[in-house]
Amino acid sequence: MILISAALAADGPSIPYERYELPNGLQVILMEDHRLPQVCVDIWYRVGSKDEAKGRSGFAHLFEHLMFMGTNRLPGSGFDQSMEAHGGWNNAWTMEDATNYYEVGPSGLLDTFLWMEADRMQALDDAMTQEKLDLQRDVVKNERRQSNEDRPYGMVEIEMTTALFPEGHPYAHSVIGSHEDLSAATVSDVTGFFQSWYVPNNASLVVAGDFDPAAVKPVIEKYFSVLERKELPARWNGERPGKPQKALVTITDQVEYPQLNLFWHSPAKFQPGDAEMELVADLLAGGESSRLYRRLVDSGMAQDVSVYQYGVEYGGVFYLSALPMDGVTVDQLDLAVREELALLANSPPTAEEMERLRNQRKVARYEELEPLQNRAETLNRYWAYTGTPDWLAKDIARFSEARPEALSAAVSQYLKPELATKIVVNPEPAAAEAN
Repeated sequence: MILISAALAADGPSIPYERYELPNGLQVILMEDHRLPQVCVDIWYRVGSKDEAKGRSGFAHLFEHLMFMGTNRLPGSGFDQSMEAHGGWNNAWTMEDATNYYEVGPSGLLDTFLWMEADRMQALDDAMTQEKLDLQRDVVKNERRQSNEDRPYGMVEIEMTTALFPEGHPYAHSVIGSHEDLSAATVSDVTGFFQSWYVPNNASLVVAGDFDPAAVKPVIEKYFSVLERKELPARWNGERPGKPQKALVTITDQVEYPQLNLFWHSPAKFQPGDAEMELVADLLAGGESSRLYRRLVDSGMAQDVSVYQYGVEYGGVFYLSALPMDGVTVDQLDLAVREELALLANSPPTAEEMERLRNQRKVARYEELEPLQNRAETLNRYWAYTGTPDWLAKDIARFSEARPEALSAAVSQYLKPELATKIVVNPEPAAAEAN
């Protein structure tokens, strides 16, 4: 495994790359890997749900869908067909801070991948129609229904945003958006969003895999240098919320069991405290030897428990969820969780626990980076959040160098009882009676 062997080097692990910038501001990152005759093109636009205008929530995700609706030069489903006919595939995702598109396939498809990405960055708005907007608007609305409204406990994600963040904050609405805002979207709204954010100086392009940098650089220059730099809209410049907006939210759902959800504000992605909070999450619920698994699941109090640290640009969210067993209340789970947090705040993890946490993180990171597309995306993510693609060694080090006392201090600082938002999902009366 190439990355694990690289970990033994004196300078620490790394993903070899070359970075340069086109005159129009596009960041280009090249990563050679000739182990397989495969290439990946990964383009990261620094626009997500946090950049949406008031009354237009869900726009970034809606536009992700619209990016696959064709241009005048490659109409209809030509984007997918052109690569799939030769063994390639593609996908995309949207989050609060970014929208990411990528293509993977045989080395011979690299020129096609680059041309298609440059084509839609340059001229997608010219081919935008009401029919395309209506079609993808309905797709996104249906996705909201399937992912949130009709999925058990799915509305917790929606309610969390307004419970934690004040009105006007970039994270005060969900990535999927509301039906009302999606219905209000017009073709001019869509083209305006594209023209504002889908510009070369708001993007970074990673080319990874089996290619010759000397050969690919002129191709990138040919396709992307004709795109014009534009002045970007002003970004949000507010302060991180110090406390949640609501202490308690109750949801009634068609579920069999109630659910406890606790949320806290936490450190931003890759910022001080983020790694410690990720380790706290692992310590509490990272496998059967974790503290809350033993306290809640092994004891028969809970069916399951999960804990996550989710860092993003303007701050993070620390999230805990648990389902009680029959005869156990949500309040009993809540009390047990808070007792464990108090213990951790006052008594650092043991040396054995820290060694396990560090090893788990290191191994998981290396395994995650084995697929070519994951390494390409990681280079883009590091660039977007830290200003350099060369951050793997620091990423690993922030876990290996974390001290037990720092985990306790992070719990004391961020996971105070008065700083939590508690969201309880209760079964509808009929479901509760049936149970």
